[in-house]
Amino acid sequence: MRLKYRASGVCAKSLRTCASHCVLLLLAGASTARAQQARGIDIKIDPATTVIHWTLGDVLHTVRGTFKLKSGLVHLYPETGAVTGSVVVDATSGESGNSMRDQVMHSKILESSRYPTITFLPRHLNSKFDPNQEQALTVDGMLNLHGQDHPLQLTVRVHPASGPITLNTHFTVPYVQWGLKDPSTFVLRVDKDVSIDIEATAQLKP
Repeated sequence: MRLKYRASGVCAKSLRTCASHCVLLLLAGASTARAQQARGIDIKIDPATTVIHWTLGDVLHTVRGTFKLKSGLVHLYPETGAVTGSVVVDATSGESGNSMRDQVMHSKILESSRYPTITFLPRHLNSKFDPNQEQALTVDGMLNLHGQDHPLQLTVRVHPASGPITLNTHFTVPYVQWGLKDPSTFVLRVDKDVSIDIEATAQLKP
């Protein structure tokens, strides 16, 4: 009887040890999952495949032009919606196909020699990001233009693919309201807002 009691005690102790190990494994797995979610997702936008179009209307015709992306790296935390990183546009690359008009744009309006970049700093994603389905995401952030910060909310459309995903967004910049010079003259009147359309591809990396 004494031997049997000792054996039962050993079994009970083993069961308690096994249960403790299982709890520790479960806690470790949960901690790893939380850590993976905390690390988030890197979204690297490719400048070579990014096209930035701008459109400005006037009384005679519509002026269209482009800018080039300098860099784009965004870090997204899906669990909280927090976003860090930056999307940097080369302000000196702006062109409309008319050298005289572009000279005025750079020297009088953008002052691109003094402010060579236009930067969007994303801060929060208001939607759940799923790279495997088409969706429209709302992103709050800050746009630095002509040395001044302005709150900006973007609607970004995501198109999944087997390789890089495709991103599209359209927004309007009230550049005169934001302190840039109005290029209108007595004869020629132009809009006070400029429309921006961006098409880009991006690589995702957890």
